[in-house]
Amino acid sequence: MTTTYEHTRQRLETYFDRTASATWARLTSDAPVSRIRATVRAGRDEMRAAMLARLPADMHGLSLLDAGCGTGALAIEAARRGADVVAVDLAASLLDVAGDRMPADVAARIAFRAGDMLDEAHGSFDHVVAMDSLIHYRTPDIAGALARLAPRVRRSIVFTVAPLTVPIAIMYGAGKLFPRRDRSPAIVPTADGALRRAVARVLPDWQLAPVARVARGFYISQAWELRR
Repeated sequence: MTTTYEHTRQRLETYFDRTASATWARLTSDAPVSRIRATVRAGRDEMRAAMLARLPADMHGLSLLDAGCGTGALAIEAARRGADVVAVDLAASLLDVAGDRMPADVAARIAFRAGDMLDEAHGSFDHVVAMDSLIHYRTPDIAGALARLAPRVRRSIVFTVAPLTVPIAIMYGAGKLFPRRDRSPAIVPTADGALRRAVARVLPDWQLAPVARVARGFYISQAWELRR
């Protein structure tokens, strides 16, 4: 991968594993949060449902990579459908939270791992989901990440980007998603056309299609699906 991918990944690991670990653990719980964070929570819930809708209702016998799993909400839902899930995140502290929250009925179906979601050691999968784990990367790096995942995916990759819109450019460009003391690394808006062209160059045999766009206050995200 490019040096920009590596640099961004290192910044994300520091932010999610150290600077804002407690913030994200609270955001992904049912604890009271501020009005701004409540819009992010609601948006993430809606996007998670939209991405899960692209997966089979019955996933027995299927495997899933949750690339950037955070505290494990999507991994748990996929496991309840019968999937065997490898859930990877850069932040070991968030994986600790995920382990504490894991229901007993799916514990045997989920393997939480700390590390890079692109690591080939994670194995091959029927499906991959990457919810808001590529939104901090430039378009060429997003395409490069997908190209690294694709040879190990049998069916589909569902992922999100930050769409290039006026509101998102203003909000994220100004860095006001969270208060200054725990502000996240910059989110990079991605133009639809640029993404299509970049993906087509590296994965010409895959079909890229938009899935859903969610806009809830301070949360704006676009889901895409890649299929063979």
